[in-house]
Amino acid sequence: MKLSGKDLLGMKELTAEEIRYILYQAETMKYILTQNAKKTPHLQGKTMVTLFYENSTRTRMSFELASKYMSANSANITASGSSVKKGETLIDTAKTLDAMGTDIIVIRHQMSGAPHLIAKHVNASVINAGDGMNEHPTQALLDLFTMKEKLGTLEGLKVAILGDVAHSRVARSDIYALNKLGSTVTIAGPSTLLPKDIEQIGVTAYTNVEEAIEGADVVMCLRLQKERQQSGLLPSMREYSKFFGLNEKRLALAKKDALVMHPGPVNRGIELNTEVMNLPQSVVNEQVTNGVAVRMAVLNILAKRS
Repeated sequence: MKLSGKDLLGMKELTAEEIRYILYQAETMKYILTQNAKKTPHLQGKTMVTLFYENSTRTRMSFELASKYMSANSANITASGSSVKKGETLIDTAKTLDAMGTDIIVIRHQMSGAPHLIAKHVNASVINAGDGMNEHPTQALLDLFTMKEKLGTLEGLKVAILGDVAHSRVARSDIYALNKLGSTVTIAGPSTLLPKDIEQIGVTAYTNVEEAIEGADVVMCLRLQKERQQSGLLPSMREYSKFFGLNEKRLALAKKDALVMHPGPVNRGIELNTEVMNLPQSVVNEQVTNGVAVRMAVLNILAKRS
């Protein structure tokens, strides 16, 4: 099986079968990661470039490590160190990388739709590593992989997503994917951080965290984007933590041993407290490991599309 297109731009575009295919391939890559010698010839002779216009630790490093583990040539470009500072357009930058023989361009950009834009102008495969407030498909894939690995299936799960949904590209990608694979999604957060039309894409929205968590198989907290605090969307961090943060009392409303997840980076004591972070069912660090496996799978699938 192959993906229908040359790019991975969002979960909205993928079919349920394509998502399952990527997760299946990620199982093999996870096995490779558990070996002492993490080096395979899967992508020998292929070249990947990460083009990041926003800061990143987990996403960027996991893509770079994934490519190296599979013997690809890789390079990275940041906006501050590129010809963008000289006035070069995004499309021209992408065309330049394409002309250099790049096979895969991994882009993170503050503008929603940026990966879709450049994908139309290059022969290389384009992977969306986060675009504005739109999507973050590989984060959703690693979230799905973690849930399936721990719970055995995605069919019939109740997943509660808490926090700053309005500004979260992770939440959108997770919602699109979970709906396609038979999960039920609830969300909760302050009314100022919930998109007005969010229920139209297949979720039940609450402003009461307890209602969203009740009976959940998975509780996922989102990063509270502190930069939005200056916009007057929240009274204070303390009040947010009091009414919307995940603690052991609230987690007890979910199913016993419900998974605790977070895309990172975590603001401890705000989105969830340290006690919850350290519980056995917290899989935040395992999400990071699975992120490498999933990105290895995506790179391998796209690099061998021809």
